[in-house]
Amino acid sequence: MDEKKHSSRRRFLHDALRFATAAGIGTSLPLPAWARTARPDAQAPTASTYDLAIGHTPVTIGGRQAVATGINGTVPGPLLRMREGERIALNVRNDLHHDSSIHWHGLILPYIMDGVPGISFDGIKPGETFRYDFDLLQNGTYWYHSHSGFQEQTGVYGPIIIYPKDEDAIDYDREFVVLLSDWTFESPETVFANLKKMPEYYNYQRRTLADLFADASEKGWKQTAADRRMWGNMRMSPTDIADVTGATYTYLMNGQDAAANWTALFRPGERIRLRFINGSAMSFFNVRIPGLPMQIVQADGIDVQPVTVEEFQIGVAETYDAIVEPDARAYALFAEAMDRSGYVSGTLAPGPGMRAEVPVLRKRPLLTMADMGMAHDDMATGDTKPDHADMRHGMNMPLEQRHDHIKGVGVDNVAEQSRDLLAEPGLGLTGLDHRVLTYADLKSLQPNSDRRKPGRTLELHLTGNMERYMWSFDGVKFSEVKGPLEFVHGERLRLVLVNDTMMSHPIHLHGMFVELVNGNGRYNPRKHTVVLKPAEKLSVDITADAPGDWAFHCHLLYHMVAGMMRKVSVIEAGEVSS
Repeated sequence: MDEKKHSSRRRFLHDALRFATAAGIGTSLPLPAWARTARPDAQAPTASTYDLAIGHTPVTIGGRQAVATGINGTVPGPLLRMREGERIALNVRNDLHHDSSIHWHGLILPYIMDGVPGISFDGIKPGETFRYDFDLLQNGTYWYHSHSGFQEQTGVYGPIIIYPKDEDAIDYDREFVVLLSDWTFESPETVFANLKKMPEYYNYQRRTLADLFADASEKGWKQTAADRRMWGNMRMSPTDIADVTGATYTYLMNGQDAAANWTALFRPGERIRLRFINGSAMSFFNVRIPGLPMQIVQADGIDVQPVTVEEFQIGVAETYDAIVEPDARAYALFAEAMDRSGYVSGTLAPGPGMRAEVPVLRKRPLLTMADMGMAHDDMATGDTKPDHADMRHGMNMPLEQRHDHIKGVGVDNVAEQSRDLLAEPGLGLTGLDHRVLTYADLKSLQPNSDRRKPGRTLELHLTGNMERYMWSFDGVKFSEVKGPLEFVHGERLRLVLVNDTMMSHPIHLHGMFVELVNGNGRYNPRKHTVVLKPAEKLSVDITADAPGDWAFHCHLLYHMVAGMMRKVSVIEAGEVSS
């Protein structure tokens, strides 16, 4: 689709949603009370016991009907409000005809309560109830979701708020959860099968003849032709930002699409805490509230030193808390898919029925050779011309010469030159005229308690083969891994992650937080999910204080299912395998 047609599509989508809103057409999900337009108190009552039932429930989105997998009959599931220091009991009943589970994302708990079938427990059989019970050792914004098959994609997810046992370090008058997700009317199995047959199946934004002439006008025919040959030889596309796009996805905010216009009501003069959660299966979002700065105060449930931005990119499974102080008017809560193939919007307003102007989707981003890890390429800035001969040498170099331990049919690229991108915003957000959050901006509010230097370093590569839709670590998919990654209980280690692919990956370690090594020393931020941009190399420090077996995986659901997952075993020193 050329840019002119793409721009027309953006306007059509924008106008169609405005019409649908006026006509009362939108999402008609069985919504929990927290997800409806309301004036919730700053801190609603907490509970120490919850009964949750996983089962099928009918939904209607944009006038189309389907059957989802909900919790207590709703999509998303109930908001679980808890209190730090208490013992929680979560009774989860499986009303499906196949196994199920719930994982408490980001919560510190015994591994047998983590909820990952095949790693930490056997799963919940049809008709059975599993009782999760553990002490709450933290506070903050978190979420929960199924770790069985594709159930997360079909609706098994919901938000968690854990309030501090003492006074909250964050001052606010009112709070709202903003849970972002993606919905498809196709079965997840069909989506996965389509990706296996044709990885660009959902990419409707591929370059066209019109793009060729536009590039030639900007760069010249020689460079444009060389660029096209390079991408063609690699069988890859610079428009391949997301595997699954708005071609099949409807993007939701608290279970509602843009036409339904989820609304958060406030009183003028209040400090509002927005708890953003990306509970989607595959979608990164660019979040902004035009005309209203956001003060980021928490990342992945951990308080950070406040930083004011106008936009941030939130990867799958990440959470960000922001404080806003709106005037007495309506504001658009706008979450744009990273590849610009769609969006979801809501409203922050002092009264019902109000709606601000919704931004139009921006021009799609494009990958460059630098995103492939090719040396001597600065195409993103245009400062220098790429050395295509060096790129061909890098791409055609035998894989075993480029990195000895990464090879096989599951790997189509190894980054020749990985980069430190912590000070760069998310993919497609460079060069904007407003401030965008970067990982370099994040500083923990409290100093990290473990001041030891890492005793050892472990390097792990994120690998894949787009043509075959295979995803892995170090070129080996989960089903073929011979043994777990072993951490010694109590040790301090550094994990170096290298993204050898052209996609952004949110990497999640269960059971433990990692400290992102971003130059802030004892104030390096602690996170449960870390996003690696294409060809990025970053390091995290880990205190292995959680004995047991834990999942470690890419949180893009179809990547995890395709093999980008490992088991981490935290063992005693005398149990280290030879």
